[in-house]
Amino acid sequence: MNAVPRHRLLSLLAECTGDEIWSVDHCRARRIPETWIQQLSDAYESGFKSDHQTIYTADGVTNQYHGVRDVDLAIRLAESMGIHVDANALARLGRARLVQAIKDAVMNGDDEL
Repeated sequence: MNAVPRHRLLSLLAECTGDEIWSVDHCRARRIPETWIQQLSDAYESGFKSDHQTIYTADGVTNQYHGVRDVDLAIRLAESMGIHVDANALARLGRARLVQAIKDAVMNGDDEL
């Protein structure tokens, strides 16, 4: 059985955009299971070739940021709700479109992407 209530899974999924990196502190404040945080968190580096690759914080641009990509969290949330996300879905759709596809699958009652 799912350790996280469905209403919390849905609430967390609603916050995901596919373009954010959540800090570990934010994840803990949102009561994401600690095991998920440990499995999903990583150190990310900014790329400066385009704005889309650059990581911004409240203090401005940063070279590195440790946190959880919300696209990875959305995939974990989907799996917790019984939705199978194809291993190639991220490469095929991109981050923001994959998160939206997960949200659509939840609303449509689909069990696979």
